[in-house]
Amino acid sequence: MTRKLLGVLALGSLLFMVTAPLFAHHSFDAEYDRNKPIEFNGTITKVDWMNPHTYVYVETKDDKGKALTYAVEGGPPNALYRQGWRKESVQIGAPVTVKGYLAKKAGALFVNGSITMKDGKALFRGPTGGGAPGGGGDEYKN
Repeated sequence: MTRKLLGVLALGSLLFMVTAPLFAHHSFDAEYDRNKPIEFNGTITKVDWMNPHTYVYVETKDDKGKALTYAVEGGPPNALYRQGWRKESVQIGAPVTVKGYLAKKAGALFVNGSITMKDGKALFRGPTGGGAPGGGGDEYKN
């Protein structure tokens, strides 16, 4: 290969690496509806501690007593780790309170918001993503 072709390939690779994360992340308004607030008490049934977002699955009951499991989206594991949380500190079966916003897609059981443990400690401190109500977490700070 010529030097010119190698230079073009190197520049293209660099541009791809720099811009790829921009396309991977979404804004709050792209997936969640700020006009659909929700608050409920429930029990943690599953935890997905993965990038780019952590999901905690919380089971609750609807008005008719039917069990529903919501996937509550939070920040990345690294951000939670810096706040002192570990995957092991979120116990299956723990009672929690969820405050947030439902997904735009009708019938989708996804929430972006806060999870507060029984002792009052907040796992997620509010909605995440660009354009989230409350500035991406200030709304539900403890």
